[in-house]
Order: sequence, then C-alpha cells, then structure tokens
Amino acid sequence: MKIYKYLFLILPFLLTSCITSKDVKYMQPSESLVINEEGLIPYNIPIYRITKNDMLTLDIVTTPKGDAAQFYSTLNASGGSGGVTMGMTGAGGAGGTGIGGNALIYLRGLKVDSKGDIFVFGIGYVKAEGRTIEDITKELQEKVNENFQEGKSEVRLNIDGITYYVLGDVETVGMTGEKKAHKNTLTLTEAISMNGGLNRTVDRKNIVVYRKFPEGIKKAQIDLTREDVMNSPYYYVQNGDEIFLTTQRRALNGFGKDPIQTLISGVSVLTTALSIYLLIKNL
Repeated sequence: MKIYKYLFLILPFLLTSCITSKDVKYMQPSESLVINEEGLIPYNIPIYRITKNDMLTLDIVTTPKGDAAQFYSTLNASGGSGGVTMGMTGAGGAGGTGIGGNALIYLRGLKVDSKGDIFVFGIGYVKAEGRTIEDITKELQEKVNENFQEGKSEVRLNIDGITYYVLGDVETVGMTGEKKAHKNTLTLTEAISMNGGLNRTVDRKNIVVYRKFPEGIKKAQIDLTREDVMNSPYYYVQNGDEIFLTTQRRALNGFGKDPIQTLISGVSVLTTALSIYLLIKNL
C-alpha cells in the first residue's frame, strides 16, 4: 500500500523532532575548558566601567562629631550617632521592579551626564565615564579628606546592584523583564536559577548577550550546554546587560517540546495524511 511509503518518510522527521537531553543539559564536558595548574577554573570577571546615564549611590559617613552635611549636600552626607547612612541605596531583589529602574535612585542618586561627569554638591564635577567605582571612590575620598581628619570619614560609592534585562518568546514570560541582583558578581547560570530556570523550548546553544561599554555596545553568543562557557567574560553578568533567549526551531513547529506532545503531533500528522490518502483514493 502506498500509504506505508509515506509513513516511512514521515517517521524519521518525527524521530529527529524530539528535543534530546544534550539540547537542555547545562555545562556538558568540553575539551576546550581552561583549567589552571591547581585544577581550578580561573575567574574571568570583567571590571565594570561606568558609562553615560548610569545612576550611582553616594554616602559620605563621618564620626558623630564630624557632620558631613555642613560641607556636602544632605542627600550625600550621613552623620550622627555611629555614622548611620541615610538609606540612599535602593531596595529590591532578584526580580524586576515592575516599572523599570529604581525611583529612589533616579530622584536622589548621582547621574552620569552627557559629558561623562557626576556632580557632587560641595565637591563639584568628577569624571566618571570609563572609570571603575574604586577609582572614583578614591578620588572622592581624597577630596573629602581635605575637610575631615584622615580616618574620620568614609566615602561609599556604588551602582544600584547589577541590573540586567531578559527578553524571550511568550513561553518564557515568567523570566522576561528587568531584573536586579544586589551582588558584587553574578553569573549567567546564577541569574537563570534565580528566575526559575529555562524551559525546554529555549535554545541553550544560542543565548545572545548585548553588553554596553563606554565606546558602544558589543554582542556575544553564549552556549550554556558547554562547560567552557565559564572561561568567557560574558558568563559573568554586568550591569545593563541585555540577554536574549531564542526558541529552538523544533519547538516552533509544535514538535519536540516533550515526548508526549511529539507523539500526539506525530499521530495527528499520520491521521491527517491517511485521511487525505483515503479521500483521494475514493474520488
């Protein structure tokens, strides 16, 4: 019967439509993984450099008898008993803020202007673009020490955590959006686990990261199925990263999401083919 010939033609398609464990398993062994003499995977954490329009938090803490507010803006100065800070650092967890950004930091923080500078009342303009938090903090500390005895004040400058953005198809809606982590370092796998993980339809071999630098934006493609991804600087999420999740082609056509769905889809195709064959034969 000719119908069997068509069945054998469709069968290989159904078999190759299944998403296998190799497509969804993270960090599979790779010969390219770089390991040092001690058998450890070296850290390749990039240093974040400030870019235009970044928002920074600043607290200047002094001893109880050294009120920084008399020299600097009360928004940036913290004094009083024990040198308690004023709570400029924004609240938030790993999830998105819902409205985008941190309203408190936006209103009271230090914005890096179009010239790449920040303005601190009582100090003046300080170059920020292209520099690290540590470099700017050191310069501010030197200026603050001019008004206070050395060791009697402390400058605390930081960004509002690591803010990143995840964009995927409709089936990853639970993970998409603006995310924030108040950590010094954050890996891609940590970010994914904090947001519930990736479903089977996401192509783990084609995670795209757009990263901003003072000079512009760079694009990188990450393969999370290979353990040598840990050698990549893009394995570490930086402030402002945009992470794009692409859908596997096999999932787009309705096959491969899980074995049961593949079987149901296959039976549906075979039933449709048989119905069409019988209809044409009886004409």
